[in-house]
Amino acid sequence: MTTTLAAHPQYRTGTWTLDPAHSTIGFTVSHLAISKVRGTFESFDVTITTADDPRDSRVEASIEIASVNTGQPQRDAHLQSSDFFLASEHPTATFVSTALEAKGDDFTLTGDLTLRGVTKSVVLTGELGGVMTDGYGQTKAGASATTKINRHDFGVNWNAALEAGGLTLGEEVSVAIELQVVLQP
Repeated sequence: MTTTLAAHPQYRTGTWTLDPAHSTIGFTVSHLAISKVRGTFESFDVTITTADDPRDSRVEASIEIASVNTGQPQRDAHLQSSDFFLASEHPTATFVSTALEAKGDDFTLTGDLTLRGVTKSVVLTGELGGVMTDGYGQTKAGASATTKINRHDFGVNWNAALEAGGLTLGEEVSVAIELQVVLQP
């Protein structure tokens, strides 16, 4: 595995926790084959443990499924139902990293995503935004990452046929993460 994070001038070891005011997890999916529906998860947590050897670093995240927000309460309730996330039986989605590759500010993070009780390996590609000490003396890091998943792989199979042909929803879901974390003392 190629990794140059340790050589990155801003690399710091330690435990980093979520700065929720400056972080988002969003998603998009094709709707009616002509547009995209967008949404976010409003409640999630992330802990990153950076090790002396970056390959030993770990990212753990959990997402509260009931916090899904597409701007339409009726659609959000449908997404929480058995047609989609089955939030009553699987209230959280989790991600645990299994491998990290980095070159400069660019990285590839592989991990196990568990959604609706199904665990699959996913690959996130991203970019380190940097490390900075804020006005309160806290060391913060920022990063962006994206991935695409097939919702059917996780048992999210609901769809409806359209009169003109085709289906209401696409299979592929794009996920975009903007993350800011705080180094713990």
